Amino acid sequence: MPDAHKLFEALVREHAEMLLVYLRAALSNTSDVDDLFQETMIVAWRRLDDFDESRPFGQWLRGIAKRLVLAHHRRQGARPCDSVILDQLDARIGHLAAQPGDTWQEKLALLPNCIQSLPDHFRHAVRLRYFQQQPIAQLVESLEASEAAIKKRLQRARALILECIQKNLNRLGFSV
Repeated sequence: MPDAHKLFEALVREHAEMLLVYLRAALSNTSDVDDLFQETMIVAWRRLDDFDESRPFGQWLRGIAKRLVLAHHRRQGARPCDSVILDQLDARIGHLAAQPGDTWQEKLALLPNCIQSLPDHFRHAVRLRYFQQQPIAQLVESLEASEAAIKKRLQRARALILECIQKNLNRLGFSV
């Protein structure tokens, strides 16, 4: 089975960063992200024969990850993760994956400049939440704002980042 093994390795290299982006967005704990990344890869390897080659590999991989994330939340007894949100996240990542560029690094190269262009209060919240991985409860204390205000600030920051990336892609001649 060396051909399947080589194909799997190539597909994993191509989609590993995309899967990490998906899992980081779906989970708050870094060790959970690492664990579920590995578990997703193991399940994908075991179920490789079930992969429908007419569909995108990344979408199939995120489907496996989604089921594992939902099961993880059930096991942890945590607030249930919304399946609809995971579907929306999958659609956004699928849309980005369809954009021109050979790697996720190339596709996300605009992200640092877009984050830097955010107004200070948005940029600070994004850095604390997504780079320092502070939970929302800690952001409430750090930023001295209500939970609803923090969530709204992060939602608005994500929308501004997406808008910035789309503008830059359009300027570079890619239709989004």
